Amino acid sequence: MEKLLGKTPGQLLDIATKRNWPPYTAKQLAEWLYSHKVENVEAMTNIPLKIRREIQEDFIIGRSSPIKVEESTDGTKKYLFRTNGSGYIESAYIPEGQRHTICVSSQAGCRIGCSFCMTGKQGFHGHLDAADIINQVLSIEESGLITNIVYMGMGEPLDNLGPVLDSMDILTSESGMQMSPRRITLSTIGMLPAIEKFLDKSSCRLAVSLHSPFAEERAKIVPAERAHPVSRVIELLRGYKFERQRRVSFEYIVFGGVNHSTGHARAIAQLIKGLRCRINLIRFHPVPGVDLSPPREEDILEFRDRLEEQGVKTTIRRSRGMDIQAACGMLSTIGIK
Repeated sequence: MEKLLGKTPGQLLDIATKRNWPPYTAKQLAEWLYSHKVENVEAMTNIPLKIRREIQEDFIIGRSSPIKVEESTDGTKKYLFRTNGSGYIESAYIPEGQRHTICVSSQAGCRIGCSFCMTGKQGFHGHLDAADIINQVLSIEESGLITNIVYMGMGEPLDNLGPVLDSMDILTSESGMQMSPRRITLSTIGMLPAIEKFLDKSSCRLAVSLHSPFAEERAKIVPAERAHPVSRVIELLRGYKFERQRRVSFEYIVFGGVNHSTGHARAIAQLIKGLRCRINLIRFHPVPGVDLSPPREEDILEFRDRLEEQGVKTTIRRSRGMDIQAACGMLSTIGIK
């Protein structure tokens, strides 16, 4: 049976039109699915019984509960979900004061193969559909608390752009979850031309994984640099007219003794010159079989200061959920059956 979960308001209207239901039925369905978060059709009490019976004959809601939950000493939670055909995925819920963030996955595994990432080590097992993505938001215990969503979990979001855009439509639509696009961020290594389509089709924020300003060095960390040079990505961004509410940031994982010299700081400043943006420094979290080390605390602080001296707005992102392998680059479902 076909799932209703993951259908955009426009897709629900198409269903209603084909079945000769009143057009407002689509809005009612969207509100029940995404605002009221119902798990059965019988709960949709303002939809006529006859239409509810038709819905039950051909559709299911499509929600699924997490099959495992782990909680960190810092309050972070890691949720394990079984997907609709691609195996397993993990999501991370991160509370911090009044901010409640969920880090969602867009693929089972990943085919980008970044050297520092556990998800990449497990290979690619399939794309998630919009239902799999939205289910991560709706089916965790803290669903009602979520203030921010980041597409920074397993997978490369721009490698699965269609379902990702559908999920963003659901999250931001008036008859969907009514979230502000300013509270939703997509993180990417910078796939071309998908990044241009994302900028045109969505108003959500963008974070580009940089990790080095030097092409050859970055290619060792992010092999996709050869196919999608970050210099070309930045050239595209520099020519794009961003609204003041839409922010671009660069994620920069700092590896001990590798990519935090004065030369790196100067090259970064030159690379992003002319862009209204911010650099987020992230400590490398050790991954088995990877010959890279975390930076010393003094190294990351000094690197922040060097960037600030170059006029680059810089923050250091706090590591969360390390004790349950929920921190940046640590999500993986290797060995789960």
